[in-house]
Amino acid sequence: MYEDLKVKKSNIPKAGKGLFIHRDVKKGERIVEYHGEIIDWKECDIRAERDEGGYVFYVNRKKCIDAFHTPEALARFANDAEGLSKVKGIKNNCQYEIYKNTGWITAIKNIKAGSEILVRYGGEYWRDIRYNIKLEEAKKKEAKKK
Repeated sequence: MYEDLKVKKSNIPKAGKGLFIHRDVKKGERIVEYHGEIIDWKECDIRAERDEGGYVFYVNRKKCIDAFHTPEALARFANDAEGLSKVKGIKNNCQYEIYKNTGWITAIKNIKAGSEILVRYGGEYWRDIRYNIKLEEAKKKEAKKK
């Protein structure tokens, strides 16, 4: 279905894998649907407490698409160029979009074949990530004291 999309090492340092398109894409084109398990926001909170978050597409409080346990879902591999490791000249080229009650990644500009698909996660996501990093660092410091 998405033979023009490939998952490989991201161009963003420390981002792991990234999603790449192997054909030209026009601005406004829907590239890939966000697939995963359909859950509600309450279940998202429960999973986040179990450290099973980070791959959720929020449609509304009653419908969230969780790709955490769906590694074959390609859209989950799209990274955010505005994240923790920024690279000069690399900018987001897509956005998340709700279309007919489904989640999509849509081009916000023309994209050349071979490019990485990059989409803004939002400030709240990165705030939570930074907070979790600080918690982990505090745990490590506390462990060294013992």
